[in-house]
Parts: sequence; C-alpha cells; structure tokens
Amino acid sequence: MADEVSSSATESVSKSTAGNKSAPLAHIVFFTLADSNDANQAKLVEACKKYLSQHEGLVYFGVGVNAPEYDRPVNDRDYDVALHLVFETARHQDVYQTHPEHLKFVDECKGLWKQVRVFDSTLK
Repeated sequence: MADEVSSSATESVSKSTAGNKSAPLAHIVFFTLADSNDANQAKLVEACKKYLSQHEGLVYFGVGVNAPEYDRPVNDRDYDVALHLVFETARHQDVYQTHPEHLKFVDECKGLWKQVRVFDSTLK
C-alpha cells in the first residue's frame, strides 16, 4: 500500500511539473548598473536587442530604462534597465538559458551591472 501511495504521489508531482513546463513563462530581469549613466543604459538595451530578442518560443520581448515619471510609493525604483521576456513554454526558457546568444550577452555585459534580479512566473 505504501508503494502504491508513493508511486501515485510521484506520478502526481511529475504530471504537475510537466504541466508547468508546457505553460507560458514570463522571465523579467532588472539590472542595476555599476555606473548608471545614459551611455551604459543604451549599451545594455542594445545588447539585449542584439542577443535576446530572437529566441525560439519567444512571444514577447521588451527592454527599457527605469521611468522616472512613475515615482510612486509602490514603485520599486532600484534598477536601471528592465528586460521583459515571455516564452511560449517554460521549456523554451530552459533552452534560452544555455543558448550561445544568451551566454554571449552575459559575457559581454556582465561588467556593466552590479546587481541582477530575475523574476520568473508561470502564466495562467
């Protein structure tokens, strides 16, 4: 009986995980630059466009700078550049993470930032 319950629970978890991998995934990245200035912001935005905008399974790409006109108590202002990616499935995002273009982006740009915060969410 314990084996049946264990097997059933494992199967349930596997199905749940597989379901999550086939759901759309939002991958939002906030970059805080080591030296925050217009030139470095532009360099990072252009690199995002060059290396990150054309991946398989990408259904939305957006990149931009912090919008100073939205200075409300609820706004988190602790970043310089925001990258917004939505993938058709989490599997596509998994492939993106190790794709040579993504790795080139990280290698080329890592000297620009002092902090990177990533927020991934399964879309319903």
